[in-house]
Amino acid sequence: MSFREQFEIPAKYKMWSMILMAVGLVSILIGYFLYGAGDEHQNARFWGVLLYNSVYFLLVVNAAMFFICATTLAMGGWQLSFRRVSEAISVAVIPIGIISFVILIALVLGHQHHIYHWLTPGDDKLILGKKAFLNPTFFIVWTVLTIAGWILLGARMRKISAELDERGPLTKEEGKRYVYKTTVWGSLYLVWFALTVASTVPWLWFMSIDAHWYSTMYSWYTFASSFVAGIALMTLFVIYLKNHGYLELVNQEHLHDLGKFMFAFSIFWTYLWFSQFMLIWYANIPEETVYFKHRVQGPYRGIFFLNLIINFLAPLLILMRRSSKRNYTLLVFMSVLILFGHWIDFYQMVIGSISKDHVELNLFDFGVAAGFIGLIMWSAGNALTKRSLVVKNHPFLKESIIHHT
Repeated sequence: MSFREQFEIPAKYKMWSMILMAVGLVSILIGYFLYGAGDEHQNARFWGVLLYNSVYFLLVVNAAMFFICATTLAMGGWQLSFRRVSEAISVAVIPIGIISFVILIALVLGHQHHIYHWLTPGDDKLILGKKAFLNPTFFIVWTVLTIAGWILLGARMRKISAELDERGPLTKEEGKRYVYKTTVWGSLYLVWFALTVASTVPWLWFMSIDAHWYSTMYSWYTFASSFVAGIALMTLFVIYLKNHGYLELVNQEHLHDLGKFMFAFSIFWTYLWFSQFMLIWYANIPEETVYFKHRVQGPYRGIFFLNLIINFLAPLLILMRRSSKRNYTLLVFMSVLILFGHWIDFYQMVIGSISKDHVELNLFDFGVAAGFIGLIMWSAGNALTKRSLVVKNHPFLKESIIHHT
């Protein structure tokens, strides 16, 4: 049986990726003249939109490599039939990581104190008490190390995977050595991921916008949000390729499992959402409730609870049924909804802290998001053309071929 191993980018796909990237660039230019060149409030609006969009999409595409490494350490082979999709999406970490780095460094070196108040602490004892962590030097160094680590370790994992295409079938001993090698590098990636996404990065990039407030669940909450969105993005690419005659080894069982991941981590995100909110609401300590005051009782009330409906109730009611997780149309709908819902979540996390008095959500936000979506399409599409869509000679490939749930 022959497979369509080489992906060829359709003209429409290429056209739409270019259109969306152009929309993003135009939106940034217009946004700069409307907001970036204005007063302090408008300037914060401009940089805030760039901040939450760049970091959101960076974490979403980075989730693809986390998925690869986590399943590698779990000795899972079921995902190998679409392994090249996950790898291709993770390539987008490079361009989006560079863009995010430029934005984050510009915020610090540009002294954007209206976003990061800790840049000008004055006599604020609370901020001064966190000075060892919240200072420009630490912020810049850790941001460089974080993004560089994601890029380099991700590239190493992709290179190890590509080596299989260049050699013949592995002997038993060669297979063991290959599995050991991928396990070691996958472990290194997961350790770095834990030190960044699961802890320090959300504190530095997002939570420090509210420098007086903190939550021990914030990083896990951010991880859950970006990971379930990353699974949704992978599902969209898998279904797109299936509909165009590729990925013949992917069947309903694989899509069913991707649907289960979306369902499970939507519930996990909700657990963290409720735990963080309920404990702060129940304790009713002013230093903690200040974060939720304008989100629950103020202008962000609608977005705050819409967030819960999209990211919890919809996945719960739709993806609970087995048949829903095997239906292409429903999976596409839910994947798009989840990506949008968690984009809204990141919006309120950042803009809700920058502009507390009123909600500002318009074409500028959507235009910048469109640019990043186009960049992901372009980057992942090009990466898919570089290698065979079938992971050849992998010791666990048979497990993926005969996979069933």
